[in-house]
Amino acid sequence: MGASESYSSRQNAQQQEPSKNSSQTEDVIGRAGKALKGVVQHEYEHILKDADSPLDKSSSWKNQLKQLYDGVLLDCKTKAKKKSNANCFMLYAKALSITWGETSHYWQWIQQKEERYTSITNIIFYHTGTMIEVAKLLRVCWLEVRGKFDAEKLSPGIIYQVSFIVMLKNSGDGWDDPINFRLVLPGGKKVEKRECLKEKPRDKWTEIQVGEFEASKNDVGEMEISMYEFDSGRWKSGLLIQGVSIKPKN
Repeated sequence: MGASESYSSRQNAQQQEPSKNSSQTEDVIGRAGKALKGVVQHEYEHILKDADSPLDKSSSWKNQLKQLYDGVLLDCKTKAKKKSNANCFMLYAKALSITWGETSHYWQWIQQKEERYTSITNIIFYHTGTMIEVAKLLRVCWLEVRGKFDAEKLSPGIIYQVSFIVMLKNSGDGWDDPINFRLVLPGGKKVEKRECLKEKPRDKWTEIQVGEFEASKNDVGEMEISMYEFDSGRWKSGLLIQGVSIKPKN
């Protein structure tokens, strides 16, 4: 075989590879669709009524499944997804109540592209997707971030983890004191912890787990998530907040 022929063969193989990968992806989604088809998704209609881009119900179940796994943006503030046959959500920073958050002297809002991985039947897909607004702390001594979420939207019987997604910039200062984290469930049960952000990696998105719990069909009302520190009076800077993740454990 000549050099030009060998090169041509390799080139043809490379050109065919995307088609092969695409076919594999379609096959995976198809198998996942068959496994989930007929399963009534918990609060499906209630969740999707707030979708910014409504789910295309006229498309095949396979395409609807892919849309759910990719994530559906609700009111530009919350993203709903399917994972391990359970509902999971991301409350972006704009969905949270941040003390002095709209005062430009203390906080700044910046646009960033969300990057994430999704797993469907053990096949990993990389997504660089939605443009989201991230809260950037310039300087405050009173740090207080709170969020609420309707617990009825969660899948009953699933153990959920609730985490803040944050990044401490290399230039960040004033984080010597532990930060308070709290999760309050609809029934009044509280999960509280303190964690020092100074010890976390810099310039990297980090999950700070607030707590975990098992969702129940009897959960009625909102759960509350918060992070705060104001007792020290110390000025803090250089924190980015992407939002709060509510997802199945493992």
